[in-house]
Amino acid sequence: MTASLNTREPVVLERDTDAVLIPAGTPVRIPAGTEVVITQALGGTFTVFVNGNLARIEAKDADALGIEVAQQAAQPKTADGPVSPDEVWAQLKTCYDPEIPVDIVELGLIYDMAVEPTDEGGNRVKVTMTLTAPGCGMGEYLKADVEQKVRAVRNVTDAEVELTFDPPWDRDRMSDAAKLALGMY
Repeated sequence: MTASLNTREPVVLERDTDAVLIPAGTPVRIPAGTEVVITQALGGTFTVFVNGNLARIEAKDADALGIEVAQQAAQPKTADGPVSPDEVWAQLKTCYDPEIPVDIVELGLIYDMAVEPTDEGGNRVKVTMTLTAPGCGMGEYLKADVEQKVRAVRNVTDAEVELTFDPPWDRDRMSDAAKLALGMY
């Protein structure tokens, strides 16, 4: 069975599934047989509506939704050359706020990105980012998502993400494309 990602039809979980409540960031286990509705499937994660709440399910648990996700083979981490900032930015655009169907770059959540050499001869990418709300419990999950995806960029051997709220995020940081996608234009 393959769940439809383009409809708001209910999907019954095929097995017990770990998830995180949005926006609180509270880990939960959703039992097999529970009916959920996929509201967003972006960046390799799934936001589902379940029992009156939103929850985020990771790609590793997509099979519980009846979805087959291709697993990427682990690549050895070497720094055989420089890191392309364009590749890092492209990878950052695969990270999504679980409540908003716009990537974190277009939302204006990334304040800075820098590549620097490590003492071990590798390349570390440092990202400074914020959240749309300081009390959002999803901050650590978004941070981990960014770190994981940036580490996948060619020649990146380490990634470090700092969450900051200075300056605070506001809608003026969003790109025109994000405002258009969200009906704010």
